Amino acid sequence: MRYVKGHGLQTRGRIVEEASCVLRQAGVDGVSVADLMKLVGLTHGGFYSHFESREALVIEAFASAMDRTMVQWRSHTKGMPADEQFDAFIEAYLRSGHRDDRAHGCVLPALGTDIARSSRKARGVFARKLDEMIGVIAGLLPGKSQKQARQIATGALATLMGSIALARAVGDNKLSDEILGAGRQALSGQSARRKPLTASGVRRPNKNCKETNDHD
Repeated sequence: MRYVKGHGLQTRGRIVEEASCVLRQAGVDGVSVADLMKLVGLTHGGFYSHFESREALVIEAFASAMDRTMVQWRSHTKGMPADEQFDAFIEAYLRSGHRDDRAHGCVLPALGTDIARSSRKARGVFARKLDEMIGVIAGLLPGKSQKQARQIATGALATLMGSIALARAVGDNKLSDEILGAGRQALSGQSARRKPLTASGVRRPNKNCKETNDHD
């Protein structure tokens, strides 16, 4: 049987897309190559004409999922006023719909712990993509220095990932919603301008301004 030009790439793309969903839903060890190939209508033997190993597919699948996630983040905040983008991103990430759609949600809470137990190569690819994700979030923080923006973005991403992972784990809708709400509260106001910290961790008063007893 003859195939049109590009058929192999289309098939590979289908396998990667299906794998990215299944892996987020079932985990790295939750699906076999045979089961995955059945989902895309191919035989087990056909797998190795597209990928040299199962690990190669896993790496490509989670990298693809991370790329898609970043596209979604950019799309969601596109056209918004710059000072509203970070808070809108937080609200979108920590919504119940994201918590409930594991297969199509952010790959970090779904596969982060699995990747930590994977090969050095897998962790290396993950780290590069994670760095890109931090950069996307840092870009939602206008008025911050690059160092400040990356620091806030890194902390925010860790909070977001942990909040979704815990919210999914508890299996209690009331507690799960409470976790999401706590995550939103923890990150609220992070995009606002703040007084710099001194070495002792006390906020330095702004020049020409009276010091107030704010507890932000």
